[in-house]
Amino acid sequence: MTNKPFAIILPSKGAIADPTLSFMRDCGLPIDKPNQRQYIGSISTIPSLMVLFQRATDVLYKVADGSAQLGITGLDIVAETPRENVIIISDKLGYGHCSLVVAVPDMWVDVDCMADLADVTLEFRDHKHRNIRIGTKYPTLARRFLYQHNIYYFTLVKADGAIEAAPALGYADIIIDLTQTGTTLRENNLRILSDGTLLKSQACLIGNKQALQTDSELRATVRILLEYIDAAQRGKNYYQLVANIQGVNAEEIGGMLASNPITFGLQGPTISPIYTDVKKSYDRNAWFTLTIIIESRNLLSAIEYVRSIGGTQTIASPVRYVFLEESPSYQNLVKALDITD
Repeated sequence: MTNKPFAIILPSKGAIADPTLSFMRDCGLPIDKPNQRQYIGSISTIPSLMVLFQRATDVLYKVADGSAQLGITGLDIVAETPRENVIIISDKLGYGHCSLVVAVPDMWVDVDCMADLADVTLEFRDHKHRNIRIGTKYPTLARRFLYQHNIYYFTLVKADGAIEAAPALGYADIIIDLTQTGTTLRENNLRILSDGTLLKSQACLIGNKQALQTDSELRATVRILLEYIDAAQRGKNYYQLVANIQGVNAEEIGGMLASNPITFGLQGPTISPIYTDVKKSYDRNAWFTLTIIIESRNLLSAIEYVRSIGGTQTIASPVRYVFLEESPSYQNLVKALDITD
């Protein structure tokens, strides 16, 4: 392992700040931050990786200029202000979900989709002799999306703070903004257009492309980081089932489990003999313990099937990590960097 110091920047405040700390902890990468007022921390699991804290909007710029080699921020921020020297290592960290949407006032009862909005922009032009005003913090994404829907007569209004109030306050006619549940939009009498979603965003891991291409020690550090992240994310999809069961032999029990796709497991079940009291040796069937790894969505179905073939005392435990032969995310990164590692 290298002793060369590298840096990852995490959000210091905002909607994904605390969830990022929880995410890292759940991946087995807890952040040690002795002084909560300091903007620096460490990861004992990866000693070569120093942790810095900045605003989510600044993470992208710090990674782009090389102040840090890695960072976690919102995909919406990266998509709005792309940087040539920034590569998205993982765009689906699994938290911080939100959508960038077009929302219009509820009173616009005849406007349900982007085609209807295009008609409205023409009406504004012909009858009000002005462009429709769109409040947004995402001018690049907004402009591109509007052009894709043949909307050209608009003026983007830079909005700060609670943008949902812009139509009510009169400085914008509609808005393009982030939403998680749509509740705030509804509370401000706004409605999302049926095809008005510009981007589905969540937290993403980014890196400095040049540094990753040229520094093998940095890539070694990133590989360890991605091993933990991939294993933890994959582990969320599985449970380990352990149960006791009677049978003639291990092959019979294993065959019943393997014949059912739900209880086949990752690579088949494991059957182990239970050494019971010798006084009970007259029983025709012996006792065994079965162990299988099943998908979380099939948990109850798997338990019911195990019961149906004689299983009892079933224990279900969440799987924390599933390590594959290699990290898929790291292999994808190597391909994206167009290097041989």
